[in-house]
Amino acid sequence: MAMLGVIGGSGLYDLDGLTNRRATQVATPFGPPSGEIITGELSGLPVAFLPRHDKGHRLSPSGINYRANIDALKRLGVTDVISLSACGSFREGLSPGTFVIVDQFIDRTFARVKSFFGDGLVAHVSMAEPVCGRLGDIIELAGNAAGISLHRGGTYLAMEGPQFSSRAESELYRQWGCDVIGMTNMPEAKLAREAELCYATVAMVTDYDCWHPDHGAVEVAAIVAVLQRNAEAARDLVRGIAPLLAADRPAICPKGCDRALDYALITAPEARDPQLVAMLDAVAGRVL
Repeated sequence: MAMLGVIGGSGLYDLDGLTNRRATQVATPFGPPSGEIITGELSGLPVAFLPRHDKGHRLSPSGINYRANIDALKRLGVTDVISLSACGSFREGLSPGTFVIVDQFIDRTFARVKSFFGDGLVAHVSMAEPVCGRLGDIIELAGNAAGISLHRGGTYLAMEGPQFSSRAESELYRQWGCDVIGMTNMPEAKLAREAELCYATVAMVTDYDCWHPDHGAVEVAAIVAVLQRNAEAARDLVRGIAPLLAADRPAICPKGCDRALDYALITAPEARDPQLVAMLDAVAGRVL
C-alpha cells in the first residue's frame, strides 16, 4: 500500500487536514528522529508528516539526525517521500515564491553521516538520477492545479551552513549551473535512495542568494512573509498530491527507486557485521 511521507522544512512544522490524526514517537537504531511524526490520512491515503527541524525550529541543519528521520519513515511503512525545503535562488527567473521540482544535487556538506552502510556492510547505490521522476510528475500536476508558481527541473546546491554563502561562493555556484541553494537535502536524498524510498524535493524559494544586486536591500520581515506564504502553498500542494498518489501508485516504481539495493551490497554475506545487519532491518530488510 502506498504511504506518503512529508518532510517539512523551515516554516512548515505541521500539516493540517489529516483525518485519524495521531502523534507517534518512533525509535530507530540511529537515535531519535527530529521529533514526533504525525500520521493520518488525506483523501484516503496514509500520510506521515515529519518536521525536519522539529516544532519551534529546534534543530540546525547540521544537527538533524537524517538517518533516524529516513529510518523512522521507512519503519512506519512510507513508500514515497516529498521533501519540502526553503531555499535561495541563483536565477533571476526563479523569484521568491517559486517552487522548484529539483532533479539534481551537488553535495557540499561535510559534517554529516551520509550513509546507513559502512565497515562490515559496504554498499554503493547509484545517485545518477537522485529523485523519482514519477513523483515529480505528480507534484507538477498537483502544483499546476493549485495555481502554484512552479518550475520543473533544477540543481540544488546543498551547503553545510549554518552561515549563508559568501558572495564569491554564490557566484561560483552560479557558474557551476546550480539553480537553488539550501542546507538540508543532503544527505537526506542519499539516505532515501539507500532506504529504497521514492523521493522528490520541492525547493521553495524565499529569496535571491547574495549574488543578486538587490539582496542587501531585502528585509528579514519580507523573507519571513514569503516563507509563510510558501508554507501555506506547500500545504495546498500536499493536499493535491495525496489523491493523485492514492489513485495511481504502481506496485513497483517504474524508475527503480524501490530496487536501489538490488546490486548495491558488496560485502560477502559471511563477512557482514551482524550488529550492522540488525540495525538495517527496516532500511535494507528486503535484500538482507
